[in-house]
Amino acid sequence: MKRVYREVARRAVAGGWGIALDDRPMRTPAKNELVVPSEALAAAIAAEWDAQEGEIRPATMPLTRLAATAIDRTALQRDQVVVETANYAGTDLVCYRADQPPALIARQQAVWGPLVDWTMLRYDAPLSVTSGVIPTRQSPEALNALTAVIAAQDDFHLTALHTLTGACGSLVIALALFEGQLDAEGAFAAAQLDETFQIEAWGEDAEAAARRRALAEDIAAAAQFAALLDSP
Repeated sequence: MKRVYREVARRAVAGGWGIALDDRPMRTPAKNELVVPSEALAAAIAAEWDAQEGEIRPATMPLTRLAATAIDRTALQRDQVVVETANYAGTDLVCYRADQPPALIARQQAVWGPLVDWTMLRYDAPLSVTSGVIPTRQSPEALNALTAVIAAQDDFHLTALHTLTGACGSLVIALALFEGQLDAEGAFAAAQLDETFQIEAWGEDAEAAARRRALAEDIAAAAQFAALLDSP
């Protein structure tokens, strides 16, 4: 799709902030008007569109994509999105530890242990930790507490949390980033701890490197989206 608009601007509208392309309201793929809660996020989305030259490249507009997802999908399928996000708690990455080698065990405990402790203190949600291939069942109380946190988010924050959880493979890591315990780089490092350990030992092929870059970009974009939602 070619760029046919000249000017991009944010503007106050009913319910929040919209973006105009040559004075025409921007719309989502489902034809809803794209309205976001904060001026800062609207400004960042407008900047994504203003940066397009010649051909419009949707892959370079992650904030636009997240906002459209919040409006077109999350708002209509909240219960499903909450369940999809909450399901990660039952088998959360940080609760499954290696039983060998000692260096990996130590690294997992150093990085993931404090996150498990924080989750217990912050949400009153103690999580069971296991090692090897032995599965562990989380208590209904812990799962219910974490589900309540997810369900309390508005559509835009829920979209960011859902995206972060999927990209990290961990609800605990996503919540830690969401609440400022980790930054995007730290969340990526925690989520990719096992993979990074293996790369240090055996190297990394091009396909794996590309996948890791994509995950890092997804985490950074969702973190920025959440931060902009909370900006004036």
